[in-house]
Amino acid sequence: MKRFARSLYLQVLVAVVFGAVLGHLYPSAGAAMKPLGDGFIKLVKMLIAPIVFATVVTGIAKMGDLKKVGRVGLKGLFYFEVLTSVALFIGLVVARTARPGAGMNVNPATLDAKAVAVYATGAHQHTTVEFLMNVIPKDVADAFAKGDILQVLLFSVLFGIALASIGPVGKPVAEFVDGLASVLFKIVGYVMKLAPLGAFGAMAFTVGKYGIATLLSLGKLMACFYATSALFVLVVLGLVLRYCGLSIFRFLRYIKEEIFVVLGTSSSESALPLMMRKMERLGCSKPVVGLVVPMGYSFNLDGTSIYLTLATLFVAQATGTPLTLAQELEILAVLLVTSKGAAAVTGGGFITLAATLSVVGNIPVAGLALLLGVDRFMSEARAITNLIGNGVASVAVSRWEKEMDVERARRVLSGDLPADDLADEASPMPEPLHVPAYDAALSAGK
Repeated sequence: MKRFARSLYLQVLVAVVFGAVLGHLYPSAGAAMKPLGDGFIKLVKMLIAPIVFATVVTGIAKMGDLKKVGRVGLKGLFYFEVLTSVALFIGLVVARTARPGAGMNVNPATLDAKAVAVYATGAHQHTTVEFLMNVIPKDVADAFAKGDILQVLLFSVLFGIALASIGPVGKPVAEFVDGLASVLFKIVGYVMKLAPLGAFGAMAFTVGKYGIATLLSLGKLMACFYATSALFVLVVLGLVLRYCGLSIFRFLRYIKEEIFVVLGTSSSESALPLMMRKMERLGCSKPVVGLVVPMGYSFNLDGTSIYLTLATLFVAQATGTPLTLAQELEILAVLLVTSKGAAAVTGGGFITLAATLSVVGNIPVAGLALLLGVDRFMSEARAITNLIGNGVASVAVSRWEKEMDVERARRVLSGDLPADDLADEASPMPEPLHVPAYDAALSAGK
């Protein structure tokens, strides 16, 4: 009982089970629990923008070498492109092999086109230019108010570079931002105590609203997606971690609390603050974590990439739309571009699918109506895969930069470090921030 009281992941797991039971036995009561899940996610999202700002700014300031900021960013983007391309390709191969939509023989004319009209409309605005323009906020306050991670990240990088460039004058500001980060993570610790309640509400709503029976009707598609996501995590991400000298199974055990929070809420953003702190404690470079993890939430969507190729080919198979190998490769090429904006807008996954089907042309966009019922049940696997992928990305880029404390990481993953070393409550007040550029200028008498 004492272990249960102290273990967040056990509390969340039990809450998820109770939520599913309530939603199944009493659907209306389960659906009424939606505000609990929504409220918890809103509390976490309230903190994401300031945490990204504080972490990125202090990370850049501590780098000292501004060339390193660009180098880390480019390495991160290169890694994201490679891994998401692998995820898209794996999804394509599994869809071709398992053919989850084969035999359904759905007539596109019988589908409810109105149900997906909003996504089809959004697809016309889902262009690369629109995505790039959306990275630039209308103003700074608007970026923080909307909680747009890419917009906040852009401003944070510019602020950090400017702060590191002005010398000793900016040191008090850097120390203030560093202290602000510690306060924000303390608040995260308070909010996470409500995670079981949020997970209970979100799961009760999902099962109560859509019903367990919905899972059975499209069970083959869901089984393919879950199996493919597990394969990607264990094999692809496992190989990346093995190259870095770590074990994927120990890594998954280390982030189990974050995984269960995401499982309950279906939102990888709900664990972003915890994930950043966990990666720093694992031994990853703080500047790398500050840049790579927030960037990954828009550019490193491994789970979403797998889903996009699987779902696209599923719709084609279910509606009896023949596809040549060249057309399937065309779908892959289109998704390489459109998938990068999947997190930029609400309903981004469906809008990306609609945009892809519109470009390909011969697959009916109305076929997305087949996925509306089970999409919510697949969002957990998407979010968890995205979460794990971003954690592995911070390890890989830190190791690439030769700033990964591998020995510490092994001790943390094996449980050799005392538990208090990893507890939020045991985190001391931050040491005074030492920024190489500032300290060098001070010692030179500037």
